[in-house]
Amino acid sequence: MSAARKSVNDRQNIIPAIPRGGDRRATPRPGKDWRVNPRSYEFIGATFDPLSPLQTLSRAKWMTTEHGFRYIVTPNVDHLVRLWKEPDVFLPLYEASWLSVCDSRILELLAGLSGIPLKAVPGSDLTVQLFENVIEKDQPITVIGADDEIIENIKKLYGIRTIHHYEPPMGLRNKPDEVAKCAEFIAKHPARYVFICVGSPQQEMVAKACADRGDCVGLGLCVGASLEFLTGRTKRAPKWMQQARLEWLFRLMSEPRRLWKRYLVEGPKIFWLWARWCLGKRLSVK
Repeated sequence: MSAARKSVNDRQNIIPAIPRGGDRRATPRPGKDWRVNPRSYEFIGATFDPLSPLQTLSRAKWMTTEHGFRYIVTPNVDHLVRLWKEPDVFLPLYEASWLSVCDSRILELLAGLSGIPLKAVPGSDLTVQLFENVIEKDQPITVIGADDEIIENIKKLYGIRTIHHYEPPMGLRNKPDEVAKCAEFIAKHPARYVFICVGSPQQEMVAKACADRGDCVGLGLCVGASLEFLTGRTKRAPKWMQQARLEWLFRLMSEPRRLWKRYLVEGPKIFWLWARWCLGKRLSVK
């Protein structure tokens, strides 16, 4: 049987994706499954699944090409500020995700002060764990974004033989035809893991387009610059700065001209949004 014919047959047996919180106990599936996603929380306009890094990795490990396409989003401070500004753009993309985990230790702190048990699950850390502990050398992956140099470095670092790579043009957000091309590429190149690295909300748009098609498989990871960190092109903050919730400061010092507005103008708005959210919660209780 040809590889193309086998791919079509495999897709006919895909386990369909289930909305967040759905009960999958009656669904046939290989190996261990996660029955119902844990209780989710609304926080500053977004829905979060209160998973630890290990729990998130465990769910990612469960995914195979036998499953219908699902995707993980990792909202951080910048994302929530933009969600507030453009809810019509961001909210549908987040609501369609399979998992939504917190990608910010600042949000982790604010959530904790609000009585919500969110754990920081940085997309960059999840990416490292998958490459170092899960993805096998003969297991193909698909990458949307990045560039040829990063792809070659990943092959050298991890010995991965097959990386399906598509680099879309700039301005993807305003090019629906190009978003559709990304989704088509993912459909034609089945892989257990699909790393979508074209920035937000472009990467979430691509992921949702894949989910809407119905013929994509595997797990989509909307992880921004994670592959740049993985290959050493961009340096991450030292562990002590990460733990001290100062990774934003390290990135600002590393790329001040590009990131000053994000961290010094837009980012601080999260405290006002949090205060407004807290006030809204108190008023609703009364």
